[in-house]
Amino acid sequence: MSGLLNMLHVSVGAILALVLFVLVIFWFLRDITQKRHTVLRNFPIIGHLRYFFERLGEYFRQYFFLNDREEMPFNRATRGWVYRLAKDEGGIIGFGSTYNNQENGAILFVNDPFPVLEEEKLPTPPLVIGAGWCEQPFVARSMINISAMSYGAISRPAVQALSRGAAMAGCWMDTGEGGLSPYHLEGGADVIFQIGTAKYGVRDAAGELDPKKLKAMAAHENVRAFEIKLSQGAKPGKGGVLPAGKVTPEIAMIRGIPVGQDSLSPNRHQDIANVEQLLDAIERVREVTGKPVGVKTALGGSELMRDLAESILRRGLACAPDFLVIDGGEGGSGAAPQALADHMSLSIMESLPRVVDVLMESGLRERLRVVAAGKLVTPAKAAWALACGADFVNTARGFMFSLGCIQALRCHTNTCPTGVATHNPRLQRGLVVEDKAERVAHYARNMQKEMEMIAHSCGLRHPRELRREHVRMVQPNGLSVALSTLYPMSS
Repeated sequence: MSGLLNMLHVSVGAILALVLFVLVIFWFLRDITQKRHTVLRNFPIIGHLRYFFERLGEYFRQYFFLNDREEMPFNRATRGWVYRLAKDEGGIIGFGSTYNNQENGAILFVNDPFPVLEEEKLPTPPLVIGAGWCEQPFVARSMINISAMSYGAISRPAVQALSRGAAMAGCWMDTGEGGLSPYHLEGGADVIFQIGTAKYGVRDAAGELDPKKLKAMAAHENVRAFEIKLSQGAKPGKGGVLPAGKVTPEIAMIRGIPVGQDSLSPNRHQDIANVEQLLDAIERVREVTGKPVGVKTALGGSELMRDLAESILRRGLACAPDFLVIDGGEGGSGAAPQALADHMSLSIMESLPRVVDVLMESGLRERLRVVAAGKLVTPAKAAWALACGADFVNTARGFMFSLGCIQALRCHTNTCPTGVATHNPRLQRGLVVEDKAERVAHYARNMQKEMEMIAHSCGLRHPRELRREHVRMVQPNGLSVALSTLYPMSS
């Protein structure tokens, strides 16, 4: 009997060896005869190791080879700071900072020799958007808010966690151009509805803006304002891109598009080809909804702002947007052409001061609220934006990190390992909504808390008192210059 078993083992082993040999021969012949990959034609079979390690390269670099300040788009030190804020562990470090405060572009705040005492501090005041210019102005309570992220680009549990967390922290969330889902509303947070170039959620059969659908969106109490998106920093001149694999039946229904086909938005609004038509659209949406209407855009220079200011002054303040969302060229997206992501539009460091300066020069600063966006994920960057003249700061990737994002750079593939940017139920399971909602709220609250700490160290009672003279920017020679010298603010 044992001899028979031994023979069977030998036979099975021989069969497996034969199968393996045949597979290797097949693999060898396929590689050496294919014409697409030079490496595989010259080095069949073993050439696959090159592609294997190439795919794993960014992960090895992320964890083993790059130091805490080298990785892009966000280095490990920055991500660690955000993770600690989201876990409510505080932004405390030991021994010394790894931030190079002599590097070109480094941000330094001017500490006051007599900082504000505890009893002198004031709560950061809310700001009203649209007061006197629409039927239902929006009282915005938080300086830090959730930037545009569409349901589709991010997952259902991610939207649910953001909605609940935003409600806890008192900040708003932007729907992104993908339309309003039930998950945006379920937490009870303030919502800004973005009207993208495809007008998802408020479009008719021809893709035009449908006043009835627009009015229905405005009927939701939690939808506090509307935002007309001209462009975003990650891909100015290119509409939104949602790959077919992420267009589920539910997402298709919300957007009003076919299931399983690429969701490609036009490069611009077909009915907005100049500043005059933009102001027409703002007035039209405000009239239908009765709520504040803003504009989101990335900038290539100051021309748009100057044209916008001239048209507003000529037509009257009633036609002006109630707020502007200025996105920098370093902004992120679930999917964008690299040519645009790398090389198109000004960074927020340059565009934000330009916008505020034009508004100040034209006397429109009090009419329009300014929201800054573009890689502003830390309290220092957010405080810098307020000092430049912003009223609010939007961040998407900061809140993605609070949801557990590990910067796997797979947002566009539907394979996000943390469940944030995938519709794969198995991967979504890792994102526990209740836990991540708490982290979203912690991140928003702690961002505001640390911005207040920076302001107090500058001798100010709250962050809205920050001005350009409170910030210095390091120049190529290693010496710093006051931001008020680099960008003198008009009065």
